[in-house]
Amino acid sequence: MEKALLQEKEEKHRAPTWNIFVEELRKTSYIALPMVIVTVSQQLSRVVSMMMVGHLGELELSGAAIATSLTNVLGFSVLFGMSSALETLCGQAYGAEQYHKLGAYTGGAILSLFGVCVPLSVLFLFLDEALEFIGQDPQISREAGRYAVYLIPTLFPYAILQLLIRYLQTQSLIMPMLLSSIASLLFHVPVCWLLVYRFDCGAAGAALAIGLSYWLNVILLGIYVKHSSACQKNRISFSIYDFPSIKEFFRFAIPSALMVCLEWWSCEIVVLLSGTLPNPQLESSVLSICMLTASLHYFIPFSIGAAASTRVSNELGAGNPIKAAVAVWAVSSLAVMEVLIATIVLICCRNILGYAFSNSKEVVSYIKDIIPLVCLLLFMDGIQTVLSGVARGCGWQHLGAYVNLGAYYLVGIPVAILLGFALRLGGTGLWMGINAGSIVQVTLLSIVTSRTNWQKQASIVRGRIVEERDTAEK
Repeated sequence: MEKALLQEKEEKHRAPTWNIFVEELRKTSYIALPMVIVTVSQQLSRVVSMMMVGHLGELELSGAAIATSLTNVLGFSVLFGMSSALETLCGQAYGAEQYHKLGAYTGGAILSLFGVCVPLSVLFLFLDEALEFIGQDPQISREAGRYAVYLIPTLFPYAILQLLIRYLQTQSLIMPMLLSSIASLLFHVPVCWLLVYRFDCGAAGAALAIGLSYWLNVILLGIYVKHSSACQKNRISFSIYDFPSIKEFFRFAIPSALMVCLEWWSCEIVVLLSGTLPNPQLESSVLSICMLTASLHYFIPFSIGAAASTRVSNELGAGNPIKAAVAVWAVSSLAVMEVLIATIVLICCRNILGYAFSNSKEVVSYIKDIIPLVCLLLFMDGIQTVLSGVARGCGWQHLGAYVNLGAYYLVGIPVAILLGFALRLGGTGLWMGINAGSIVQVTLLSIVTSRTNWQKQASIVRGRIVEERDTAEK
């Protein structure tokens, strides 16, 4: 009898937990699945441009690939990382029903990133000289420098777009982003083709087309934010009274940028190192294509991680630690299913993937051989992006920065140099080094997440929000 009562008690205890899990799985799927289309659509703009440039010739492909790598290092990764601060600030404020803060944070962030774009533009102007200084092939350097100059107009809409996405994402307003991203991609494909081939702009036309599609996306989202009733309580403002939000934004933006950039930079450093190997045009082209493929997939689990960030930050802001913990398990389940599907598809397509970027049989064959290593990176990315999303939702960007510093710069890059150059494994060795860093990153983030006291995290978040409110009232 006593045993039956105990069993009944345990079943009653499990039932709510299972119900919460199912509910969280529904909520995270509602955010994650459309966000996959949003992020991949935006990334596809760059992929389409690279594919069209690739059919102009190997030199043009190498130049555009190197330019894309270095502009990611010097510009886009910085803006992407800094914008992630809004996932913490807006997400927790929305959960705490401090709706007016969303508009203040976003307005301050837009002004901040516009200021950051100016020095980044100057760096883009001197990219060709920087490449020659670090020993890159002069022809490739000049072609890359030209491509980078035409990417400068892309910086400003990219910064605004990333901030608007996070502003809407933390409120679970996914449909406007979905529609605007699809519209922008449909606009990009014909415009890119016209500029590259019809108007003979070559690689420069491909770069300009990216900026035009981003501006269209910004305009569409801006119209929605201005006129939608869903944003009525938290309109984006640029009032002088909201300027203190800039300080709070930078408090999270700097570690957010380091967290993202340290990872992105390590991958781009490996691509740049490939340009110093024997047969640099082949090595840099292949590794750039593989990195582009991996980054295209990266934004799928990143979208799932965005759902993790949104749900965790919302629930911590609302003071619901149990729901925040369950959300982590729900999003992790989605990530594992997605990454298994992605690796199977890539393995099945390994014989034909190279033809999408180049007509060279040597390039196609090399890509086929390195695909198993790419699949390993895809698997690791699928796990770490979710864990990174949890870190952003909790406001742990500083911990994420330390993890990425150790994983990639104390392990990943040294192993890549050892295998690629000392052991003469070439591009394959460089890629194995990146995989080693990714494995260490996932291990460390898993330890941090598994040892989290969610009750304590909720108290910290609520305490910060109350402190900000009291400061504002004074």
